[in-house]
Amino acid sequence: MDKPKQLIDKLEEASRLSKEEWISLIENRSETVAEYLFEKARKWQHKYYGNHVYTRGLIEFSNYCKNDCYYCGIRRSNQNAERYRLSREQILECCQIGYGLGFRTFVLQGGEDGWFSQEKLEEIIHAIRERYPDCAITLSLGERSRESYRRLFEAGADRYLLRHETADEEHYRKLHPQELSAAHRKQCLWDLKEIGYQTGTGFMVGSPGQTAAHLAEDLMFIRKLEPHMVGIGPFVPHHDTPFAAEKGGTAELTLFLIGLLRVMLPKLLLPATTALGTIDARGREKGILAGANVVMPNLSPTDVRKKYELYDNKICTGDEAAECWACLGHRMEGIGYQLVVDRGDFCQ
Repeated sequence: MDKPKQLIDKLEEASRLSKEEWISLIENRSETVAEYLFEKARKWQHKYYGNHVYTRGLIEFSNYCKNDCYYCGIRRSNQNAERYRLSREQILECCQIGYGLGFRTFVLQGGEDGWFSQEKLEEIIHAIRERYPDCAITLSLGERSRESYRRLFEAGADRYLLRHETADEEHYRKLHPQELSAAHRKQCLWDLKEIGYQTGTGFMVGSPGQTAAHLAEDLMFIRKLEPHMVGIGPFVPHHDTPFAAEKGGTAELTLFLIGLLRVMLPKLLLPATTALGTIDARGREKGILAGANVVMPNLSPTDVRKKYELYDNKICTGDEAAECWACLGHRMEGIGYQLVVDRGDFCQ
């Protein structure tokens, strides 16, 4: 048996590799090695989750952001971004539509927007919790204080998504302005876990300057953190950012890393991301077949979806929520999977 397959076997058995082994496996991957990996990934996916694909209703409620990350289309320096905020009533209307379709998890995602004060956020979360007690509430609101996270948890939030983006401090500085640090972002993730959130992290694949060594560090950090969810997607350039001319990440490497994550931590909740579907027409299906088990259709009002433009050419910006739901359902059935309507909690 060749070396990459031996390393996959070792990963399956020990659920960890050394940095040198991770680098070797990533650099020496091939189509044959990938198929070997995906078979193992599907084995573990089916062991814990069957052929179920969990849906998360995404509500992108604000595209204002105080940060200036070099890769992001809603960075504060982008004067061409058409800014918006959803009202409390609009957010609750999105939940109502989603609940009627069968969604039992709502993901509130936005830029780091100070207009939504701690009190406003707590009030919105409390209102959703009161109206939909059987639903999970996921937040994706960036870096906040431990006290803020604790209060949002007590208001009724269950889960929190915060991609670490890259675990390497030097690489992090290439992607972000000086006031942001990888160390602080990682500390936020440890805080979230300690408070009791089902915690999700993740990283961009193919971001500018990224090497196999950086990816090895990402995988080792995730192994140490043991999150409940990991969202990875290809870097896709945005035309109004400093990285507009950079080369994007590939579906091939993204899929390989999804497979590695499933084999390393078999119970993970792993989305097949919109970014993956953006660069490959069948990206989400391929993501599921590589080991992913979550999709995140958009519940945001159609008139704001194009404005939440983190990267170029984002798919499904014009579809109504029901269209997204039906389309994804057919796509999943076409590869032998089914969308399910329960909360899709982490398999303990």
